[in-house]
Amino acid sequence: TIWRAFLAELNERQQLKWSESFLDGSFAPAKKGLRVGKTKRGKGTKWMVVVDGEGVPLGKQLYSASPNEVRLAEETLASVCVTRRHRGGRPRQKPRRVIADRAYDSDPLRERLAERGIELVAPHRWNRNKPRTQDGRALRRYRRRWKVERTFAWLGNYRRLVVRYDRSITTYEAFFHIACFMITLRRVLK
Repeated sequence: TIWRAFLAELNERQQLKWSESFLDGSFAPAKKGLRVGKTKRGKGTKWMVVVDGEGVPLGKQLYSASPNEVRLAEETLASVCVTRRHRGGRPRQKPRRVIADRAYDSDPLRERLAERGIELVAPHRWNRNKPRTQDGRALRRYRRRWKVERTFAWLGNYRRLVVRYDRSITTYEAFFHIACFMITLRRVLK
């Protein structure tokens, strides 16, 4: 796709920050009366986005609104695939570390990501019973998590995405893909 081609261009220029990436999810409610998926708390779509250290979207997934974000994190990280244009070989698929919020504090998730060579930096929940797995040095990176929130604000500028009017997920996902492409294009043209 064109979005992946521009990501490859940024990767060739070494403008993608692979040392850290940010993962988060957001929610787009469906228009009243539109049935787009069964959930407990209403209808809508959950956005899951992985961005690099500068806020450029690397991967995205759209789901129904009901699943918990921890369950969706690995599949969203698996959607990252940045090809190398001139040099052959396998595409770049994983960042060195993923910074996320408290919702991703899960020991099984940490272990599965560590097996893939990805460090998860997420503050522990206040009601955690097990011993802490990371200290304050790693959590200093958490201060820069505003970059993924800024990317959600950029996606929110595309009014078609803020409230889901489309019955078909394919149409909605196409507009979401175009929005990610436009954000990446701005970075390429800088």
